[in-house]
Amino acid sequence: MVQKDCIFCKIANRELNTEFIAEGEDYVSFKDISPQAPVHALVIPKRHYSSLNEVDDMELLGRLMKGAQKTAEKLGTGDNYRVVINTGEGAGQSVFHIHVHVLGGRVMQWPPG
Repeated sequence: MVQKDCIFCKIANRELNTEFIAEGEDYVSFKDISPQAPVHALVIPKRHYSSLNEVDDMELLGRLMKGAQKTAEKLGTGDNYRVVINTGEGAGQSVFHIHVHVLGGRVMQWPPG
């Protein structure tokens, strides 16, 4: 299902000119427009889910993680990258289409925020 005004649905459906880093049958990845690390990309499903709380397809979640792995590899992070899913506004989710952040290229601190 596509949400008419969802920017990530538009990206996934190639309505916006976005260069993909990786693509699978049901996901795409691309660079974040507001990077928080030297390497910062997003992996999104082609189907709209507002947040992790809506996803009932565990195989899709596995494919998103595989997409994160492929994205990190293509961006040259080696074995050093962080994968983050923010769920809800209070956790920092600003686009309500589930997306996986792939961050790397520097030493990550803990706790993150």
